[in-house]
Amino acid sequence: MTQRSLILTLMAPRLTADTFTDVDGLIAKHRLSIEQKKWLAGRESLEGGMPPHGACIEYRLQDGDIGSDIEALREQALSLGDALGVDIVIQEDSRWRHRRRLVCFDMDSTLIQAEVIDELARRHGVYEEVAAVTERAMRGELDFKQSFRERMAKLEGLDEAVLVEIAETLPLMDGVERLMKHLKRLEYRTVILSGGFSYFARYLQDRLGFDETHANELVIEKGRVTGAVQEPVVDAQRKALLLRNIAEREGLHLEQTVAVGDGANDLKMLGVAGLGIAYRAKPLVRRKAPQSVSTLGLDAVLYLLGHRQDEIERD
Repeated sequence: MTQRSLILTLMAPRLTADTFTDVDGLIAKHRLSIEQKKWLAGRESLEGGMPPHGACIEYRLQDGDIGSDIEALREQALSLGDALGVDIVIQEDSRWRHRRRLVCFDMDSTLIQAEVIDELARRHGVYEEVAAVTERAMRGELDFKQSFRERMAKLEGLDEAVLVEIAETLPLMDGVERLMKHLKRLEYRTVILSGGFSYFARYLQDRLGFDETHANELVIEKGRVTGAVQEPVVDAQRKALLLRNIAEREGLHLEQTVAVGDGANDLKMLGVAGLGIAYRAKPLVRRKAPQSVSTLGLDAVLYLLGHRQDEIERD
């Protein structure tokens, strides 16, 4: 009988003995055997401590039945994690797991704690109008490109100086600076793939050291936003295409890629990547994404890549 190895990553601000009991019950329910358990971070949380970067333990599981339902396991892990206030992430082990080299990020509500187009609309006095278009898109009345064009049109006349003010006050997502510091040190290639605006993506590139960015270009004439849209629009399909193209250009197998995002516009990209992570996403996106993280900062991505705390902090 062929055996398949799975990696279950359990993480939260702190972990308790009761949490381990419930997770062990989930593992037993699916008739998986525990081959190895190792702490990646925060062992002291068992004694009631609050580790600065969260607590994380990795299980290596053996599945003796290659036909077992990994999707059912993921669904139940997500439900149990919600009930316990932890993240339980399931991924298949493979020869590629420790050979990931490319990490692609959505920007708005992933790298930053904001939706830039909403901030621009507020400053231009058209927030309610833009929000109405967004709501129509969420109801399925408009696709991303249609809604993007309509929202952009409402920004016509916005002073370019507002862009500078917003860029300088963008609230970074928890853990992003630590994550980028160590991804760069570990020589991962890092990319922003955003349906937002290249002006702000380039600002983050300069601030955090991303290798490249791909986003939508604001058309500015005489110091004012024109409301026009420059093609091609970076939508869900283009994000997935860009990830594929960058991997091919860098000579990487798709299994060596990681994608992180929060919205429905990221699902195709998450599905294409070797490791697709929905980060602090809406329930629908969390259910559809291959993996999901909600309880820790963005630097929890390092744990899903298999890096231990002592290794991460080593000079």
